[in-house]
Amino acid sequence: MNNNQLYPFQRNRYYSGKLLTSADFQAEQDYYNNKERLMNSLMYGSGIICGLGVISLDDLSILVESGVAIDGLGREVILESSAVKRLSAIDGFDELTSNDISLCIKYEEKPVNSVYSVNKAQADSEFEYSRISETCQLFLIDKEIADSTYDMETEFLNRGVLYEDADFEVAFSLPSTVSRKRPVKMIASITKKTSVPNKLSLHGILQIPGFVTPDDAHELSLNFENIALDEGEVYEKEYWVTVGDSDQSDTLIILESGSGHAYINDEAVNMPSGFELKVILSNAHPREIVNREIGRMSLEMRDIGGFDEYIRLADIKITTTSGSYLIVDIDEASVKRYIGAPAQSLLRSQYLDYFVKEGSIKNEVDKTKRIKEVASGRSVFDTAKLPEVATGVLEIPLGDVARKGDIKYSGEIVHGLGKGNIYVQIGFESIVENATFDGRSSKMTIYGNSDLFRKEKSEAPLVETAVKVLNDKGSFVVAAKLHENVDYLVLTYRWVAMRFPAGNDLGITEDYSGKSIIPETPTVVLETKESHFFGVRFENMDSCTLMYELTEEDSGEITSDGIYTAPAKEGVYEIRIYCMDMPVICAYAYAIVKKKGLETEEKVVKEKSNILDEIPIK
Repeated sequence: MNNNQLYPFQRNRYYSGKLLTSADFQAEQDYYNNKERLMNSLMYGSGIICGLGVISLDDLSILVESGVAIDGLGREVILESSAVKRLSAIDGFDELTSNDISLCIKYEEKPVNSVYSVNKAQADSEFEYSRISETCQLFLIDKEIADSTYDMETEFLNRGVLYEDADFEVAFSLPSTVSRKRPVKMIASITKKTSVPNKLSLHGILQIPGFVTPDDAHELSLNFENIALDEGEVYEKEYWVTVGDSDQSDTLIILESGSGHAYINDEAVNMPSGFELKVILSNAHPREIVNREIGRMSLEMRDIGGFDEYIRLADIKITTTSGSYLIVDIDEASVKRYIGAPAQSLLRSQYLDYFVKEGSIKNEVDKTKRIKEVASGRSVFDTAKLPEVATGVLEIPLGDVARKGDIKYSGEIVHGLGKGNIYVQIGFESIVENATFDGRSSKMTIYGNSDLFRKEKSEAPLVETAVKVLNDKGSFVVAAKLHENVDYLVLTYRWVAMRFPAGNDLGITEDYSGKSIIPETPTVVLETKESHFFGVRFENMDSCTLMYELTEEDSGEITSDGIYTAPAKEGVYEIRIYCMDMPVICAYAYAIVKKKGLETEEKVVKEKSNILDEIPIK
C-alpha cells in the first residue's frame, strides 16, 4: 500500500534493552523515506526529470522510453528500460469512454523475494515476501479526467471582469503587487463558456495612471473584432507596460467613462461601466514578490490542494471501429511538465545560447545601483547618466628605498564622472592589527593630516599629499611627499570624487517659453462617485512629475497620480494640473457631474456645451 501521509515525522529512540519489532524497523524506513519525499515535492515539484518519451510504432502500438520523474508526493518514478506496449494491453483501456485519452505513469510498490516464514502467525502463511520493489505502472484514462486537475487559487494575480454574458467572459489581469520602475505584463482574456456559435466584438479604453506604455501614454486601447471561439477556448492578448515611480502605495486601473462598447454578432449589447482594478505598488524586486507569494502557501493549503499521484506523459487520439482501434495522433508537448534539475544547468545554458544573442537580455539589476570593477581598482556606478559621486582605491609605489623629502606620483586615475569640474579627496588606508574587541584586525582610513593621530599610535606615515584633477580628460594624479623615512613599498589611498553642478544644473536660469502641458480630456461628463484619470500631453518639453489639486472644497477627490472621483452632488468641478519642478507650467481640466438616469445623453451634451462657454479662461 502506498504511503500518502509524509508527516509528522517520528524516528526511533534507542536505549539499552529495547525490544525491536518489525514495526520499529518499518518506522525507521518511513522516517527517512518520508523526509526525502517531502523535500523532493517542495524543492522540485512534480514532473519529468529525463526521458519518458512516447513514440508511435504503428497503428496499434507505442514505445515508452526509459526515464525518471517525481510525482506530487515526492516519490521517484523510474522506468528502467524502454517498453513497447499495445495500447489495448495497457491498464485502463477497457474503462475508456472517449477517443481522447491520456497516457500516465505512477509510482508502484510490489512485494518480491518470497522466503520461508519461521514465525508463522497463521497456518496458511508459510511464506513471506522479504523485499519491496519500487517500480512504476503505465495506465490510460480519459483526457477529460486528466484535464480536471485542481489548482490552488493564489492572490498573485489581480483579475477583474470587464464584460460577461451567457456565452463570453472578458477579463483583465495583472500581478496584484508590482515593482516600481520595472516592466510588467497585463493580459486581456476572452473565455467562451458555451458552444453557441456567437461572435464577440469589444472596444474600450483602460486608463492606467500608475503605468507607462511604450508610447509614453497612460492608457490602453482594447480592440477585439469578431472573436469566435469553441467552448472552453480562451483568447488572450498581452500588453507590456512600465510601472511608474509614484510614491503612492497603490494605483487604480479604470475603464474610461463612455468608452466601453460590446457587440454580439454585430448587435450592440450593454457593457457595464465602473470597472476598477486596484494594484499595490512596491519597491521590492519582482523575484522577491514571486518568492513571497510562492512561499506563503502553508502545509494545510498544500494538503487542501491535493497531490497528483501520477505523471501525464502524452495525450493520444484514437479512432474506434467495431472491435478495433487505430492510433491517430500522439501529443506530448502540450501536456508534459519537466523539472529543471541543477545537474542540467550547464547544458541548458549552452542550448539557450542558440536562442539569445549576447547582450540582448537586459540586466535585471537597476543600472543606477550596479557596481562595476575596472582595471584601475576603482568602483563606479555603471549608468547611462553620469553619476555625481565615485570612489575607489589607488596605490603609489615607493620602491626599495624611500627617504624623507622624496616625492612620488600615482598613475593617471580615471574617476568615471566624465569631463568637467570634479573635486577629489584622498585618505590613507591601512590594516590595523587587533583593533576590535575580539582581537581581529580592521581597516582604517585617515583623511587630512595623519600627524594629528600620532598619539593613538596609528600606522599612518607622515606624508603630505596633493591631487591634480585633469578636467578635460576626466582623470586625476596624486602626488605624495615623505616627511620621514618609511619602510613601505606601496602607499594605499582611498579616493572619493564628486561632481560640481554648473550652468543650468543649478537651475538658476530656465526658459519656459513654448513649454506647456495639455489635458488629454479637458472636460469629462461623469456620474456621481464615478472615477476618471486625467492624463496630459507634454508640448516642447520632456515629461515631468505632475501634481493634481482641486480648486474648490467638497468637489470630489483626486489622487497624486491623477485619478479623480466625483462627489455625490451635481456640478462643474475644476482640477489644476501642474509640474512639480516647474509650477508655472500648468493646465486646467473640468468634470461635469450628473446623477445617473436624470438626463438623456443629448441633454448632457447640450448642457456641457453651455457650461463650457461660461468657464473662465485661465
